[in-house]
Amino acid sequence: MPKRHYKKKHRESFITRAGNLVATLCLTACMLFGLRAYSAQNILKFVQLSDVHFSTLGQNTTFKLTGESPKLFDDAISQINDIQDLSFVMFTGDLIDKSFEKQLKAFMEHAKNINHKWYYSYGNHDTCVGGYLTPELFRSIVKEGNPDFEFVDKNYYSFEPQKGYKVIVLDTIIRDRITSNGEISKEQLNWLDNELKISQNKTVLIFMHIPIVEPFSSPNHRLNNSNEVREIIEKYKNPIGVFQGHYHASKIRQYGNVIYVSSPALVSYPDAFRIVTVTNHKNSVTFDIKTRDTRETNLQKAAKIMTFTPGLYEGENKDKNVTITIKK
Repeated sequence: MPKRHYKKKHRESFITRAGNLVATLCLTACMLFGLRAYSAQNILKFVQLSDVHFSTLGQNTTFKLTGESPKLFDDAISQINDIQDLSFVMFTGDLIDKSFEKQLKAFMEHAKNINHKWYYSYGNHDTCVGGYLTPELFRSIVKEGNPDFEFVDKNYYSFEPQKGYKVIVLDTIIRDRITSNGEISKEQLNWLDNELKISQNKTVLIFMHIPIVEPFSSPNHRLNNSNEVREIIEKYKNPIGVFQGHYHASKIRQYGNVIYVSSPALVSYPDAFRIVTVTNHKNSVTFDIKTRDTRETNLQKAAKIMTFTPGLYEGENKDKNVTITIKK
């Protein structure tokens, strides 16, 4: 009898331990799944691709490899398609070099190979005085080849890529005269102010072509009412990232809770684009900004030779690869 009692007790003990082990494994799996789901919800990754200046005309300029732009664009697309967990790609202006319908349609033949959602802000080379592309025609051509692009009514727009984030895309282009300067209309400024007002509990990402904060001084390229725009943006205290193009230069500046990121051009040295990972923590937001060079190294070397001051456009390492934490 005692032996049988021992065996029964031993058997019950084994069953209890096995049950506890199964329960522990299930609880651990649930915790890991929950942690993974929480992390995925709070991390947003995107690519900023600026100043592609796509052209089929086959000629380089003294500063831009426009004749090689299709090859550079295809390399960028190939690299972007290899990036995991990418929320979207944002072109910050000058998708094409000449404002012609034929050029945009040729651009779209390459852009259709992007395996992620993509959006854009207008550049001064996309729709301008003397070009044949109106903003309305530009949008309709993009929409035809990019079903994810839903914003066909305005030159500026906003959306929420996921919970806790707001994307705002601004139109900085002057279209009533020939100029490389930019300006944001009063109507658009009022709209921007309202978008920021209703997004104070979110991390805000703002995209445009002509920068609010210049990477270097250039009176013929700057945003004419940049001070007015900064006043609107910087009065809000939630984390805000502003991503800009136009100057073909890498520069990152921080003013309180706002970072201004000027990004390099794909068509000219350093022939690169940005990969940005934003992580929303309980009390802070982290911006991890990386620069990815073209793999067309011979073209990059040629572009460097064409640039009188390559260091100005390449930027320091803190302007290329950096992690910035902003408190909420």
